[in-house]
Formats: sequence, C-alpha cells, structure tokens
Amino acid sequence: MQKKSTQSWLDNDTFAAWTFLTPALILLGLFVIWPIAYLCYLSFTAGSFTSTGTYWIGLKNYWRLILNPDFWQVLGNTVYFTVATLIPSLIIPIGLAVLLNRSIALRGFLRSAYFLPSITSLVAAGLGFRWLFQSTGPANGFLSLFGIPAISWLGDTFWAMPVLIVLSVWKQLGFNMVVFLAGLQAIPSSRYEAAELDGANGWQQFWYVTLPGLRPTVIFATITTAIFTLRSFEQVYVVTGGGPLNTTNLLVYYIYQEAFGQFDFGYAAAAATVLLAFTLILVYLQLQSWGEES
Repeated sequence: MQKKSTQSWLDNDTFAAWTFLTPALILLGLFVIWPIAYLCYLSFTAGSFTSTGTYWIGLKNYWRLILNPDFWQVLGNTVYFTVATLIPSLIIPIGLAVLLNRSIALRGFLRSAYFLPSITSLVAAGLGFRWLFQSTGPANGFLSLFGIPAISWLGDTFWAMPVLIVLSVWKQLGFNMVVFLAGLQAIPSSRYEAAELDGANGWQQFWYVTLPGLRPTVIFATITTAIFTLRSFEQVYVVTGGGPLNTTNLLVYYIYQEAFGQFDFGYAAAAATVLLAFTLILVYLQLQSWGEES
C-alpha cells in the first residue's frame, strides 16, 4: 500500500504563506518585473507613443548605441564618476566610523552632523553646490585669499566632474558611516583584547581585526553606493546639465535627454537596458564575494 504524503501542498502553513506573500508578489510584478520586461521590449522598437505608434526594429537601437561616440563618452563619464565616487565614499566613512565609535566628546552631535547630508534633498544640495562653485562663489573667494586665480568650476571640462563627485561623496558619506558604525559594533571586543595581548598596536588592530570584521559591511556599502552613483541624475540636472562639452553627462541623464528631449524612446530604452545589465552584473559580482566570505 502506497504511503500517503504527510504534507499536502495546500496545507495550512503553505496556504498562510502564500496568502501573505501574494500582495507583495503582485506589487513586485506590477512595479518591478512588468516595467523591466516592457523596457526590454521597448528597446527593440521605434516610433512615438502619440502619433504613429511603436513598431519592431530588432537590434537597430543597440547597433546605434555601439556606433554612437556620444554614448561611449557618456559611458566613460559614468565609469569614471562611479569609481571616483565609490572609493572615497568607502574610505572616509570607515575612518569616521572608527573615530566616532570611541568615547569622545560630542560624539552624538558629530554622528548627527555627519548623517545630516543623507537626509538632505539632493536637489537642494545641488543648488547649494552650484552656488558654492560659481565663478563668484565662496570657493573662488577662499582661493583668492591665497592669491589663486578664480577657477571656472562648472564651465571647465576638467573641474566640472570633480564638483559632481564631491557632491555625491558628501551626500553618501553619512549613510555609509552609520552602516560602518553598525558593523563595528558587531565585531566582538574579545578579538581586540586578544590582539592587544599579542602586542598589536592600534594600526595593526585596525588592519588585522577591524577590516576583516567589516568585510561583509564593506560589500554591502559597496553595492548600495555603486547603485546610488550609477543612477545619479539630480546632480547633473541641477548643477551642470551634462556640460561643458558633454563631460559630465552620465548615463541616466543621457537616457532622460534621449527619451524626453528627443522623444526617441526606443533608443533611450536600449541605453537603459544596458545600464540595467551593467548594474545587475555589478551586484551579482558583489553578492558572489559576499557569499564566498560567508
């Protein structure tokens, strides 16, 4: 006689699980999976939503991307901006977290002060930086105290991108500091006590105890910061508008220009699909590193 299954697929626990999961899965499908699928479809089409309608053109939009030098310039700008923002957005918060994890005066105030940029509107911050680095702004006023000629920060092809990088690092600094503070408090104090008994100085404790203990936290901060930089739009829109000479044009702003400036939605969708693929690959590699560590 065949033994009956002891657990039905629709037993009470399974039914309850699907009951609670269904609303979330519906929202995920409507606002994540369906838009991504439609974006991929749109990248193979051309035309307008309002007049002739869209029609299938295959891989022509991707071929246009490959042949368009502006796209490669924007892609290079995005890589440069992402790397140059990511490195200081990890190094500086680690140092601040180590410092503010100790019992020092005004520790609570300093933590709040450094976290404040994270809750500041990026548009407001961008307007502030635009005022700060204008030709007659405080930045050039400070340089004039040392006899340094005024710099056209936002009109110079060399200096415009560093202004956006400084703004993005400033915006991300507080969030990463809090993340690293949480990671530091998860490291057992016994590790530091053992290292101190072995004669390790402060730098050696940081290098051999703190950094290895923060490895999962560093991977998490790297993923979130990389996503933040790859989807950067407000900085470019408010501060530089992609100029001068397209040197600060990032991929998200380029997609915006093509979609809502040129109304070339199929081409913009192809560029957005490239950005999505690049982001997914980056996150996958980071998660693989996280999995190897765990």
